[in-house]
Amino acid sequence: MGTSFGRGGATQSQQDLANADCIVIQGSNMAECHPVGFQWVMEARQRGTKVFHIDPRFSRTSASVDRYLPIRAGSDIVLLGALINHVLSNGLDFREYVLAYTNAATLVNKEFRDTEDLDGLFSGYDEETGRYDPSTWAYEGDMPEEEELTEGGRHHAEAAGSDSYGARGAGASATPPSDPTLTNPRCVYQILKRHYSRYTPEMVEELCGIPPERFRELAEAVTANSGRERTTAWVYSVGWTQHSVGVQYIRAASILQLLLGNMGRPGGGIMALRGHASIQGSTDIPTLFNLLPGYIAMPHAHRHDGLDDYLEREGSDTGWWGNRRAYVVSLLKAWWGDAATEENDYHFDYLPRLTGDHGHYSTVMGQIDGKVKGYFVVGENPAVGSANGKAQRLGLANLDWLVVRDLVTVETATFWKDAPEIETGELRTEEIGTEVFFMPAATHVEKEGTFTNTQRLLQWREKALDPPGDCRSDLWFYHHLGKRIRQRLGDDAIDRPVTELTWDYPEIGERREPDAEAVLREINGSDADGRPLASLRELKPDGSTSCGCWIYCGVYADGVNQAARRKPHTEQGPAALEWGWAWPANRRILYNRASADPDGRPWSERKKYVYWDAEQGRWVGPDVPDFEEDKAPGYVPPEGAKAQHALAGTDPFIMQSDGRGWLYVPSGLADGPLPTHYEPHESAVRNTLYGQQSNPARRTIDRAENPYNPALSPRFPYVYTTSRLTEHHTTGAMSRPLPYLAELQPEAFCEVSREMAEELGLENGGWATIVTARTAIELRVLVTGRVRPLRVNRRTVHQVIMPYHWGYGGGGVITGDVVNDLGSVVLDPNVYIQESKAGTCDVLPGRRPRGRALLDLVERYRHG
Repeated sequence: MGTSFGRGGATQSQQDLANADCIVIQGSNMAECHPVGFQWVMEARQRGTKVFHIDPRFSRTSASVDRYLPIRAGSDIVLLGALINHVLSNGLDFREYVLAYTNAATLVNKEFRDTEDLDGLFSGYDEETGRYDPSTWAYEGDMPEEEELTEGGRHHAEAAGSDSYGARGAGASATPPSDPTLTNPRCVYQILKRHYSRYTPEMVEELCGIPPERFRELAEAVTANSGRERTTAWVYSVGWTQHSVGVQYIRAASILQLLLGNMGRPGGGIMALRGHASIQGSTDIPTLFNLLPGYIAMPHAHRHDGLDDYLEREGSDTGWWGNRRAYVVSLLKAWWGDAATEENDYHFDYLPRLTGDHGHYSTVMGQIDGKVKGYFVVGENPAVGSANGKAQRLGLANLDWLVVRDLVTVETATFWKDAPEIETGELRTEEIGTEVFFMPAATHVEKEGTFTNTQRLLQWREKALDPPGDCRSDLWFYHHLGKRIRQRLGDDAIDRPVTELTWDYPEIGERREPDAEAVLREINGSDADGRPLASLRELKPDGSTSCGCWIYCGVYADGVNQAARRKPHTEQGPAALEWGWAWPANRRILYNRASADPDGRPWSERKKYVYWDAEQGRWVGPDVPDFEEDKAPGYVPPEGAKAQHALAGTDPFIMQSDGRGWLYVPSGLADGPLPTHYEPHESAVRNTLYGQQSNPARRTIDRAENPYNPALSPRFPYVYTTSRLTEHHTTGAMSRPLPYLAELQPEAFCEVSREMAEELGLENGGWATIVTARTAIELRVLVTGRVRPLRVNRRTVHQVIMPYHWGYGGGGVITGDVVNDLGSVVLDPNVYIQESKAGTCDVLPGRRPRGRALLDLVERYRHG
C-alpha cells in the first residue's frame, strides 16, 4: 500500500501529533471517538498548530479546531486529488525529498494506460470478470513476457490486492530506470500530474460541496506547513476505511504526504486511529483470514507448491521483506517446534490454504447456503454491528451451532427469540435449529496481557481481580479448548497439524489460567538454547530460531517484559522509548531515516530527529533508527545484494523493494496504481470526473439477501452515513446495559439539517422512517445546524447521520432499531471491508410499519 508498513501500521505515535505545524483530521470524529489521543491535538493547537476537520457532520471535533469543512460522504478522493494537483501544478512539492526518497523519477512501461486515457479505467481491466491484470502497471523493464500475462492475471484475480502483494513487499525492481529531471512523460511524476489535472477546486465544489475559498485555505495551510522547516500530520479512522475505495483514500493521503516531505518525520505522517485497545494487535497477529502473523501472506491452495515455491512467488528479494524466509521459518518453528525440520519443509504443509475470499461476508453467505455449519463469535456482535443485519441473522439461523463469547448476551446470542425477523414472520423461533452456546467472558480488568494501540505500542496490563463465576479470559478459553481438542485426536496424519503444536503454556492458580507472559515470550521468539531474542535481526532462516510474530521480536528482550515498562515521561527522552514497546524494534516513527537528508543531515534544526553521526559511525537521535544503525548514507549496494543489503544508504522506506515511498504502485493493489475518484456503489450523485461511475473492481454480492439501491435512483435521494458517540461503544453491548450511559443517550436517532426537516415535515424529537432496499428502520429525529445541505452537481444534497449503537436486545436498559440493517454488502477489493460510510436512502416522517407491513413497504421501494 505504498508507504504503510502493513494495513494497520500507523506511521507516527499519537504523542507526536503535538509536534505538527498543521493537522488535518479527515474521516474521523477524533474528539469523541478517540478522546485520549485528542489531547495531543489540543496541545498542538495551544502551541499554534493549525487544525482542520473534514467530515459530513459538525461534531465535538469540529468545535475544537480552527476550521471545519463539511464534505459529502464518499467524495474524499476528489478533495485529496485536488490538493495533490495544487501541489504539482504550483511546484510546491518538497523537491529534494521527492527526488531522493520517492519513485517520482521512476519510468513506467509504455503499455500502461491511465484513467485519463480510458475514461475512468486503468489498462488491464477485464469487463467479464470485473478484475484487473496489473501487468501493464509495472515499471519499465519489469513487465512480464507476453505468455506470462494471462497466468499473472489469473493469479491476481484469485487474490488480488494487499493480501497477495502489498502486505509484504510488492514485486518491483530495486533499481528501475528513472529520469531525475522528472520531464519524461512516462515517469511517475508526469503520470501523477496528468492523472490529477482534472481534480480542481471547481471539481471539489461540484462533487464534495466545499467552496473554492475554503479549499484554498486548506491547500495554503497544508503546503505552508510542509517542507524543510515544517510538517503536517493527517489523521483518519473508519470514515475513510469503510468504503469501496477505502484503501485508495489512504493511498491518496500517502501521495500527498510524500510530495510534501511529511513521511518519516516528526509531526508528520499519517495516523490511523483504531476503534479500541487491541484492534491493531488483532491485525498484527491476525484474525484476518488472508494473513499470517506480521503481515505475512497466507499461502494459496492452487498457487504454492511447498515453502521454496511460496517464498519465491511471494514478494521481492530486496528490502527487509527479503528476509521473509527467516520470518516464516521462525514462525513455523514457534508453532511446531522440534516437529518442524528442514527435511519436512518446517511443516509448511500444515498451514491452511486459501481458495478464495474467506472473509466475514463470504462466510455469512456460506451460512445461508448451508455450507458453514458452526460459528465462533468472540467480542463481536454481527447481528447489530455488520452491514446488512438481516443477512447476518438469516445466516445465524441456518447454523448447526453458534458459540458466543461476550460480557453480556448480545443480540447475536439472542437472535433466535427477538430478532426483527421474528416480528415480520421471516423467522420462527421454533423452526431455528441453531444450538447457541453462550460463554461468559472476562473484562479487560479481569485478565492480564498486552494491548497494542493505534500507534503500534504494546502496553502490558495487570489483572485487577478474578472474573466472577464462569467468566473466563479469551486466553483461558482457547488454551483449554485446544487441550480438549488435542485429547480427542489420534495419530492419523490429518490430526498431526494439531497434535504436534507446541502447546505447553504453564497454568496458574485454581482456575488454571495460562501464563500470558509465557505466550508473549513465545511471540517474542528464542534461539536454539531457549534464550529470548533481542531483535528481529537475530531471526535465522535455518530453523535455529523460533518467533511467533517477527515484528514483535524484541518485546521480551533480555528476558524482560518490555511492554510492562512505565518510566514517567519526566525521566526519559521526548520519544518516551521506555514506556511500553512499539513494533518493530521499539521505533516510534516508522521510516524515520527520511527525517534526514540524503547525506544524513537533519532537514532542519527545528525538525531534527534521526541523523547520521560520522564520528560514531551510526544513526542517532531520540528514536530508534528505522534503518540499519551503522549503514552510512554513502553506502552503495554491491551487485547481487539481497534484502536490506540491496538498499542504499539513501533508501529510507526499507519495506519497499526499491527503498522508496511509492507515489505510484506498480503491483499490489486490485483497483489501480493511483487513487481515483469513484462514486459509492449506492450514490445519489453522478461521477462527473469520468464515465466510470463506481470502482470497477469493487466486490458485490448479487443475491436476494443483499439487494442494492440502484445508483442515481430517485427513490433513494438522500445520502446517509453512520457515526459514533462518546457515551456508547460500538453496538452498545458494553454501554447500553449501564443506566448512567443509557440516560445520557437514551434513544437511537438520526441527525438532519433544518432545511431537510422542513422539506419533509420532520419534527425535532419526533420519528422518522429510513428506507433502503434492505429494510426500513425508525429513529428519533434530531434537527440541527450541525448537518448542512451541500450544493453538489448544481443541486442540493441532504445527508442523514445515524449513530449505530442501538439494537433490539443485548441486555440493554435501552433498545432501538439497528442502523446497520440499512446497509448493503459491497466491498473494497483489496481488504474486503464493507462500504458502511456512504449509501443512499429515503426518509419518511413518522414511525415505520410493523410485521408484514414493513416487508410490503420495502418491497414497494425495491420495485418502484
